[in-house]
Amino acid sequence: MKPFVINRSGRLVFPANFFGEMDFSVLDTLEQFTAVIERDFEAKAPTGTDILHRVESGSYPSRFELLRDLGQNLFWVNRYSMTMFDKRPMRWRDVPRHRDDVFLPVLTPWEDRDRKVAAVERAFHDLPPRWVADTEDRVFALLFDVFRHKLHHATELPAIKPTVAEFLAQPEALTFVMPDHDPDHHLFPVDEILDADEEVPELEALMRWAMVLHNLYPWDGSRTTLRHPADIGPDDFVVTFHPRNRDVTAFIDRVKQARDTGPTAPETPRVPVETVSPRTPYPAVRVREAFAVRPALEALAVVRGEHVCDNDDVIRNASFSWSPMSAEEIGRKTGIRQRRYTSREPQHLALDAARAALGKSGRSPDEIGAVLVSTCTSNRQIPSIACWVSGELGLAQTHTSMDMVAACAGLPYGLAEAVRQIQEVRRPVLLVCVEKFSDKIGSARTSRMIFGDGASAMVVAPAAEGAPVDVEVLQTYASGPASEVNSIIWPNPEFDNDITVYGPEVKSLVQRYLDQMLGELSEQTDPDDPGRSLLESIELIVPHQANKTMILDLAAKAGLSADQLYFNIESMGNVSAASIPIAIHDAVRDGAIDRPARIFAPGFGAGAVGGYAVLRIDPAIVADEVVPDPVESGRGGPARRTPTTTDDVRVAFGE
Repeated sequence: MKPFVINRSGRLVFPANFFGEMDFSVLDTLEQFTAVIERDFEAKAPTGTDILHRVESGSYPSRFELLRDLGQNLFWVNRYSMTMFDKRPMRWRDVPRHRDDVFLPVLTPWEDRDRKVAAVERAFHDLPPRWVADTEDRVFALLFDVFRHKLHHATELPAIKPTVAEFLAQPEALTFVMPDHDPDHHLFPVDEILDADEEVPELEALMRWAMVLHNLYPWDGSRTTLRHPADIGPDDFVVTFHPRNRDVTAFIDRVKQARDTGPTAPETPRVPVETVSPRTPYPAVRVREAFAVRPALEALAVVRGEHVCDNDDVIRNASFSWSPMSAEEIGRKTGIRQRRYTSREPQHLALDAARAALGKSGRSPDEIGAVLVSTCTSNRQIPSIACWVSGELGLAQTHTSMDMVAACAGLPYGLAEAVRQIQEVRRPVLLVCVEKFSDKIGSARTSRMIFGDGASAMVVAPAAEGAPVDVEVLQTYASGPASEVNSIIWPNPEFDNDITVYGPEVKSLVQRYLDQMLGELSEQTDPDDPGRSLLESIELIVPHQANKTMILDLAAKAGLSADQLYFNIESMGNVSAASIPIAIHDAVRDGAIDRPARIFAPGFGAGAVGGYAVLRIDPAIVADEVVPDPVESGRGGPARRTPTTTDDVRVAFGE
């Protein structure tokens, strides 16, 4: 998990975007690691020669573009050291010679250093400020101090540095050497980096970059030289590299062992599997005809993440691996202006939503026969969120309490299971849809732009005799071409276990499912008026809130107009399983549903899952919104318990 923090100014900060920390436990080979480095550090970063060419050709319109290039260049220069090692200046006489966990960098002198440094300094002072001259001056001072004291070439650097013994065995090797070292050399504390506060979002991001890069050189660069082993005096200081943690050490050991034992057998190439259609189609479930017990929707409650993350917040936290993009451009590309994040655990959101739904329905916990939770971002496995919520509600027993992973099709999947459960238990079922993406995104920009946090809960109960039918039609799908099945992945080792989205594949699966859904609705008749199609009877479409721009484009191709669809994605982002029920709630709040209305709710997403529900939504079922107080003592948290003792463990194991 890579959670955000709230800094002293009350702003959201995403440390994973600029500290460059990686999870080495998911990397087995040097090739995997270098592939990540090439994508996250090298793909966007200019070399010193590139910057020189842009300066001399007058390509920089303002100081900002030059500052961005300097920052990305210096992150690339430090691509291996900042991800793998802590740098520690140490007196040469005190450096251990025979340990396998202390390393020294071997460096090649930087070509055309003086020309490149002089060109950058001259260009910055000649260029106009983009926004705030004083801030841009402060950022430049930090970045240029690192740039002008850089002594080595960066194009070819080994990821695994030589040990001290290996360095001494290379008489022509060069490494950092300085005559002395001030242990109180200024470094920015982590809190100061997190608390960076600039008026312009882009400059706040650059200020954090500059502070982090300054900290990568905890010594006086102006007095540093490159020397051969024989030229280092006993009282000189060198810069030793130490693995950041045990996972880095283990990774280095794996790489060295692979070198010693030779290459491993290549993986068996994946043989493409032909995608075959079902022998017969899966018909949609017409609930009135398929089930004896008809479901009624008695309540709908929602809980949003308590922190607003707007597009400016995303830009304030721009990662060095991102291409330039403004807050306005994010809005135009996705239709999202803000999303909601929570500092709480997803099960706590689920519990608040469940309590609110029960309160609205007038049901007590002892009436509930099953608790179902749709989520793909649970932070827990045992007990499941559903079982945990059951316990927190005080239910001594349910027929079923279980979590379902159907991602963005979580509502239709959940309703389908709730309707089946009602046939068995003939009592109300509590359906919760909850997601927390904010701590699973890391520095992946596509995901950061789109996803948010939130929860909803519905009470689905046996309908009274003669009552209107609230759940008309249900349909679920899954699978498809392998590229679509793997269009959204979490955890993804290739992206440091962050959620990653492959846009073209997502668009492909959405188009496929949307066409299929509309075809089915066109072929079905309205249960109340056989003379027209079910599609013609739909009064409002409340789709999964994936990407407004994409959905409107695909809907237009399918013959739907924008005024037939309701979106709240501008303020909520994509909350996956919870997106449709939260959007239904907001459609009532905004007056788009002001009387009992028949809606079509399609969902589609990760795993190439899809599904839809045709529902009758009565505004009267919508509960007042729950506004969680994250600091309220004990709210939604685990019950207090005494510490576990060794005696408790013995009892648990029957001793």
